Amino acid sequence: MAEELALDLEELRQLQSIAKRPRIQSLIASEIRNLEKLQTSKEEAKAPVPTPISTSVKVPVNPSLSYVSLASFSWDQDNDKVKIYVSLEGVDQEKVQTEFKPMSFDAKFHDVQGKNYRCAIPKLNKEIVPEKCKVLVKPTRVIITLFKASKGSWPDLHFKEDKLKPNLDKEKDPMAGIMDLMKNMYDEGDDDMKRTIAKAWTDARSGKTADPLKGYP
Repeated sequence: MAEELALDLEELRQLQSIAKRPRIQSLIASEIRNLEKLQTSKEEAKAPVPTPISTSVKVPVNPSLSYVSLASFSWDQDNDKVKIYVSLEGVDQEKVQTEFKPMSFDAKFHDVQGKNYRCAIPKLNKEIVPEKCKVLVKPTRVIITLFKASKGSWPDLHFKEDKLKPNLDKEKDPMAGIMDLMKNMYDEGDDDMKRTIAKAWTDARSGKTADPLKGYP
């Protein structure tokens, strides 16, 4: 498996060197990163899995509690963090319960003028650093600060699947992800790229080669 991944990476890098359009170069670079991550995960498979860090404030948990969802809020960001501003008066810092995970957060505000409130995003746009995230209570609002795992701009708070991005499932054959990449490249590529990919597809389906990228220099 490790040898197969190494060969896939080598051929993708060769393909990257002949790509001309920025979109195609970006797609190939994304697939290379995916395969490199898969390769690394295979090498680290025996390493102990760290326990998810929770920065929750210890508030007695009562399963029967009901919460008012805080779906309306504002947010802004810089290169390192995202700040979420929730308009809510009368919040007691000691009665705030938070749970930060790499791709989600859940903040609960108990006994606020007789009600319990909750602000949560089950799947964020990108990863955060749970142990750095925090909640700051102000007189008329609450500020939730999420520290980004990787610097850069988020297009949205919520995760959105990019249909053009190759899907590489670790439990599947990596070649499936490469075939998806080639389909996207065909749709986005110029005439020369389309002819090259079409020939590779034809050869693969006719049995001339089991590797759809074998025809690339």
